Amino acid sequence: MRFVIAAGGTGGHLFPGLAVGEVLLARGHEVMLLISEKEIDAVATQGTKGFRIEKLAGTGMPKLFSPAIVSFAWRFWKGLRRCKALFREWKPAAVLGMGGFTSTAPILAGGSCKVPTFVHESNAIPGRANRFNARHVTKVLLGFSECARHFPNAACEVTGTPIRSALTGPVDKAAALAAFGLNPGRTTLLVMGGSQGAHGINTAVGGAASKLKSSSWQVIHLAGAQDEQAMHATYQREGIPAAVAAFHHRMEEAYGASDLAIARSGAASLAELSHFGLPSILIPYPFAADDHQTANARIFEKADAAVLVKQSDATPETLSEKIGALFGAPARLAEMSQQSRRLAPANAAERVADVLLSSCQPNP
Repeated sequence: MRFVIAAGGTGGHLFPGLAVGEVLLARGHEVMLLISEKEIDAVATQGTKGFRIEKLAGTGMPKLFSPAIVSFAWRFWKGLRRCKALFREWKPAAVLGMGGFTSTAPILAGGSCKVPTFVHESNAIPGRANRFNARHVTKVLLGFSECARHFPNAACEVTGTPIRSALTGPVDKAAALAAFGLNPGRTTLLVMGGSQGAHGINTAVGGAASKLKSSSWQVIHLAGAQDEQAMHATYQREGIPAAVAAFHHRMEEAYGASDLAIARSGAASLAELSHFGLPSILIPYPFAADDHQTANARIFEKADAAVLVKQSDATPETLSEKIGALFGAPARLAEMSQQSRRLAPANAAERVADVLLSSCQPNP
């Protein structure tokens, strides 16, 4: 059968969508991946094999009475027309949207083709796009059970948030550290701000580095293109062993090499952290819609898998204190690691694929 997965705009939408697509491909089906025109989508899909990849013009929905609504409507209409044309040719058995307004046109086009449609909501609180999308789909698939209350009139199923197959294999820690040129005798901190980096986290960690430079630690820092050079210079100045990059494709190495992570709390990142049993200091993005990243982080904090720090409280002094306290308490880190792993969704990509396959008929 043929399937469409709309998964563009952010790594949090794209990587789980790729994971589901990989399962469908492995089961002998064909997958069209619809991505946005953003550079991050092009970079993240480099080297992917087996997918038919198409780009859709799209943008976030502005306020209803904003002048930008005209441009949004025009781009949305173009995207919807393109989806309908692609689907007439492709004849999908089902359409899956991974969230955001990149998913809306494909879901509506799928409905017009009379095929089952699905949307996946990874976060504890859904965004505006998925609140709208949920009204037009066969079923809403959830990363967190806590999200179901936001869809009282929709059929919901908790699947967990899928992670890429590349992340699911065994990782040798010594080999992973060697890939970054780091020392197996030191405690390793992973710093990441999502698929495009996070300036607020970078600044705070850079300030904390000078206060922790006497400790026996090292860092893998995925800083985003904007801050890559500045963070490299910071660690070099402080004499801290560090592997700094804008982005790293082999994230299984980064997770497998690390003992503690500092990260945003997007759902895809949390699913990956929990899969690797990584304890974390979570700094939610403060401007996320409906503050959903804080809601995500609280699930991990409640389970004692993470320490939650608000962006406004993430000063160099606070971060250095919390990093130092955790590095100095290996038993606490070990317990947090176990709790993190317990939150990992078991076989989430396979669960999503099963839902799709059970709801559609083979192409004639």
